[in-house]
Amino acid sequence: MSSLSTSSSVAESRSASNPIHKPAIAVPSWGLWYTGLAIGVATQILFLWTAYHLFLYLRYGGNPSQAFSIWIDLLLAIFFAWPHSLLLMPQIQKGIRRYLPAGWLGLLHCIATCVSLILLFQFWTTSDIYLWRFEGWANQAMLAAFYASWLALFYSLYLTGLGYQTGLIPWWHWLRGTAMPQRPFVTHGAFRYMRHPVYLSFLGLIWFTPNMTIDHAILTFIWTIYIYLGSYLKDRRLERFIGQAYREYGRRVAGFPIIGFGPWGKFSR
Repeated sequence: MSSLSTSSSVAESRSASNPIHKPAIAVPSWGLWYTGLAIGVATQILFLWTAYHLFLYLRYGGNPSQAFSIWIDLLLAIFFAWPHSLLLMPQIQKGIRRYLPAGWLGLLHCIATCVSLILLFQFWTTSDIYLWRFEGWANQAMLAAFYASWLALFYSLYLTGLGYQTGLIPWWHWLRGTAMPQRPFVTHGAFRYMRHPVYLSFLGLIWFTPNMTIDHAILTFIWTIYIYLGSYLKDRRLERFIGQAYREYGRRVAGFPIIGFGPWGKFSR
């Protein structure tokens, strides 16, 4: 890769600070290294900012000053899934690696997801028509399920490695000049009972609301389809990368508990 430098002085200076560690990959030039440092830190800050505003958006809704437009909301809900999925395509990732270090791919994926959500926060339009509006104990039950879904989401991400989701782990290894360790195949914790606890938790975020307006229903409908398709595609990716061990796991464990059909059921083969 043209942007990488194998300067021995840089490698020796890093090895001197840690005599046990020996860089396993090409070491970037100092200019690229500092650029990567700044981009990585900014990406993690952007992720935290976006996650906080996603919580506010899903809890309290969008900007009420925006006049409701079903077409704008549909486009924004669909657009969230587009860059997120596009960057997972092997041919796209291969093309990106021609111009960017491989350790930055996770950062790029995180940035694209955050930017699509920020656009959604900014331009989403709201409706004052409700499909349901709970009060009293029903309101509190829905909110409790909503908050529990957030806890379940971060617990599931912790099991799989939240640092992989934000690009932190591959970026950190690139920064240190070390090879990326193989990502573990997780089958403990929540993964003992379902293949996709992250996706199920995210469904809880969008379904468990005490005030389901028309615009929130649009978001819920589009993102539910996206999660349904995403779980199928993720199973296919993991089958390809992990192989027989994942196929055996899929025969034992359903994608989601109770919902045992299609991509959310157990493997039939």
